[in-house]
Amino acid sequence: MVEPAVMVIKAEVGAVREAREFVGLVFGGWGLEDHVARTVISELATNAVKHGSRDGDLVVVRAFRRDDGCAVVEAWDRSDAVPVVRPVDYAAESGRGLMLMEALVRRWGTRPLSEGGKIVWAEIEPVPA
Repeated sequence: MVEPAVMVIKAEVGAVREAREFVGLVFGGWGLEDHVARTVISELATNAVKHGSRDGDLVVVRAFRRDDGCAVVEAWDRSDAVPVVRPVDYAAESGRGLMLMEALVRRWGTRPLSEGGKIVWAEIEPVPA
């Protein structure tokens, strides 16, 4: 595995754009198409900010490639609560992000951080740019 690319953002909704741009640059450096990665990190970072953080917290965003070539993006937050894909509510104005993400990635999941909190990760099919 190559050394992960890491960025730390403020736990503010406006900072999600920075995470999206960061992942786009990383995937571009790898010569990979970045649309799926940008969409996925937007969902992960938004959830980390909105549901996994408090005022003043920081969110860690990482991207790396495994030895098998698979690209992985992650968002780390302070909450131990695991994200759950909710049933579709056609009247709701939000709550579909994880379902969308699930359709775009090979697989995704969470793992706990030893100091508390969690990492939410997603494996993205590497598509040459």
